[in-house]
Amino acid sequence: MLNIVLFGPPGAGKGTQSQKIISKYNLKHLSTGDMLRSAIQRQTENGVEAQKFMDRGELAPDEIVIGIIGRCLDKHNGTANGFVFDGFPRTTVQAAELDVLVGQRNSSVSLMLGLEVEYDELILRLENRANYSGRADDADITIIKNRIDVYNQRTRPVMEFYKEQGKYVGIKGMGSVDEIFQRICNAVELVENR
Repeated sequence: MLNIVLFGPPGAGKGTQSQKIISKYNLKHLSTGDMLRSAIQRQTENGVEAQKFMDRGELAPDEIVIGIIGRCLDKHNGTANGFVFDGFPRTTVQAAELDVLVGQRNSSVSLMLGLEVEYDELILRLENRANYSGRADDADITIIKNRIDVYNQRTRPVMEFYKEQGKYVGIKGMGSVDEIFQRICNAVELVENR
């Protein structure tokens, strides 16, 4: 089973690249952002709670996100070739819990792909994305900068968690979508050929 954590700051291209990865490797896409936005739209209890945090550009609480991921893993258990975790884990607590969740299903995280993009490019991408995404968190420069700051303070340490396991691979996230995807494929093939 191929389980990939796709990692990077807001605007790094995780959503774009995850679609290409799931198509090429026939994996299930688990995007916590999409799941949380769906819960918010449906006005579930978790969605209402998560919205309070997301509206400020902050992370939803670990227990909410971990519960959502666990339910999705259960839903696809035994029917998936693996998963692309997009936007999860975002804290070391979530990373440790993900190891437990996939371990309970006789699997493990195969690798973490970290999309590395320059700060100014992230800002530009998010401002451009606001023109077609309809997402309020892409339209406000203060929220954009806060999301990147939160990523640097709370999420970047997750890289160390996977580096210690020998599972982190940094991917240059600058260039065309296809160039970046080729770098991703090269990294995945190294893991598959171990």
